[in-house]
Amino acid sequence: MSSDTPSKGFPGSLIQSAGDKEGIAGAARDRLAEEVSSLRADMAKLHEGFSKFVSETGGHAAQTARSVGQTIASQVGSTASGLANTGAEMASSATDQLKTFATELEGIARKNPLGALAGALAVGVVIGLIVRGRG
Repeated sequence: MSSDTPSKGFPGSLIQSAGDKEGIAGAARDRLAEEVSSLRADMAKLHEGFSKFVSETGGHAAQTARSVGQTIASQVGSTASGLANTGAEMASSATDQLKTFATELEGIARKNPLGALAGALAVGVVIGLIVRGRG
C-alpha cells in the first residue's frame, strides 16, 4: 500500500472520508442556494412581466371600451337627430294635410250648406250616443 491512498482500516482514513463528504455536501448546498436564488430572480422577472402585461391589457381594454362607447353615442345621437327630423317632417306633412282637408270641407259647406248641417247633426248624434253609452 502506498502512503497516498489511505486504507479503509485506519482511523485517519475515516476522518478524511467524512471531510470529503462534508465538502461535497457543502458544495451541493451552495449550488442549491444558487439555484434557489436564480429561481427567485426568475420568478420576480416573471411576476414583473405578467404585471406589466396585465396593466397594458387593461389599458387597451379600457381604451377599446371608451372607443366603442363613443361610437355608440355618436350613432345614437345621429339616429336621434334623424328621428327628430323625420318627426318634424311628418308633423309638417300632417299639418299641410289638415289644412287641405279643412279647405275642402269649407268648400263643400259653401256649395251645399244644408248637407253640411245634416252632416254636423249626424256627427253630433253619434258622439252623443258614444258618450251616453259609456256613462
